[in-house]
Amino acid sequence: MGGRDLWCTCDKIREFARMLVNGRTQILFGWCVQRQEHGEQPYWMGAVLASMIGQIGLPGGGVSYGHHYSGIGVPSTGFAAPGSFPLNIDQGQTPKYTNQDYKGYSRVIPVARWVDSLLEPGKKINSNGSVVTLPDIKMMVFSGNNPWHHHQDRNRMKKAFRNLHTVVAIDFAWTATCRHSDIVLPACTQWERNDIDGYGAYSGRGLIAMHKLVDPLFQSKTDFQIMTELTRRWGRSEDYTRGMTEMEWVKSLYDNCKEANKGKFELPEFAEFWEKGFLDFGTGKPWVRHADFREDPEINALGTPSGFIEITSRTIGNMNYEHCQEHPMWFEKSERSHGGPGSEKHPYWLQSCHPDKRLHSQMCESEEFRATYTVQGREPIYINPTDAKAKGIKDGDVVRVFNDRGQLLAGAVVTDSFAQGVVRIEEGAWYGPLNEKIGALDTYGDPNTLTQDIPSSELAQATSANTCLVDFEKFVGKLPPVTSFGGPIEVV
Repeated sequence: MGGRDLWCTCDKIREFARMLVNGRTQILFGWCVQRQEHGEQPYWMGAVLASMIGQIGLPGGGVSYGHHYSGIGVPSTGFAAPGSFPLNIDQGQTPKYTNQDYKGYSRVIPVARWVDSLLEPGKKINSNGSVVTLPDIKMMVFSGNNPWHHHQDRNRMKKAFRNLHTVVAIDFAWTATCRHSDIVLPACTQWERNDIDGYGAYSGRGLIAMHKLVDPLFQSKTDFQIMTELTRRWGRSEDYTRGMTEMEWVKSLYDNCKEANKGKFELPEFAEFWEKGFLDFGTGKPWVRHADFREDPEINALGTPSGFIEITSRTIGNMNYEHCQEHPMWFEKSERSHGGPGSEKHPYWLQSCHPDKRLHSQMCESEEFRATYTVQGREPIYINPTDAKAKGIKDGDVVRVFNDRGQLLAGAVVTDSFAQGVVRIEEGAWYGPLNEKIGALDTYGDPNTLTQDIPSSELAQATSANTCLVDFEKFVGKLPPVTSFGGPIEVV
């Protein structure tokens, strides 16, 4: 960087700093900033920067890590939402399974390191101040979960899955997870079973009775029925059901919720609630987070070791981690565009943010809906016009996107909404390899064919999907059919 460029950068930083303190400023973070290598650092630095501005505890000031999500930031009514099945020890239940012998492996592992467990069982890793021994997993059951959407590096996953003896999926859609399973148990949808749920999320607005609209279609069953049938075959169904039917469980969950809200909200008896269909608790009163801390930080101490906002953390410092130290700092990434590591070979930064057309991978299977946004039947890739022109790519072309981890096809959308050197393929696109070989071309455009399966740091061990470099070119030749969709090859 030349002297003039450095001077301009310093001027911009000064201008930005003056803007922050010129009025009321709140720093808002989404969650995807975490999903990169060393992703803990910007969040920690956000709290430090908000502290420097001096507006934590003032209306409209400070820092927020969740205003984008599910009603966070909306005043809560204080309603305590119902628990879930099965009830836990805190709710007075006696655990039926008390085995603590994990043969030297850890009982709990960071969720993003499960593929590491399949590839390197017994490996020891650091995680949030502890040492975790990855278990030797032989069988996996996925229920309400689609790892062949949300995890990274498809070809690494393929290698890992070959070490499993049995994979069972419980789902109502023929996802990539089902396609990579040995046994698929057909579950019904939420419209084919009874349940209860809170609405308004973090605002605690109310409670809704989820009445079954139709009986389970075809040969599908509720998750409760599936697990009851399985445990019956093992002679353990009474341990699983606790002697209650599905509707008795729904009532039990409601009754526990009713008890938990005593003194705050008087809930009617279950029969009345179930007939009415919903309960509305209104809206909460506005309040300012940390206002009491600002008023008297000693009496209203925070949950940190010091009771104050910690710019440095002795706790984390004493962990002696290479990539997360005593205070927030910059760490070079394994891949970084615009002249960073790996950019000579693969110069474009791939963003794989949440889609605006669906919720993660949900609804991607709908052919009619998919047709409203796909390009030649493929997931869109958004490309800056200058980058597209340099590659001879026009809007509507099919593009091969690749790096050393994999390759995929996507449909070009040329737009100046993205900077040069940046491309975007939204997560949730269903994986559809041309075949099951390692490195096979993904025919539809799943960005996790290309993303890295590495931890954010030794502290959180979180995912790092947004640390990803790729290259791309116009696809030439006969287009292969999309293999992501379509039903099972065998029904028993």
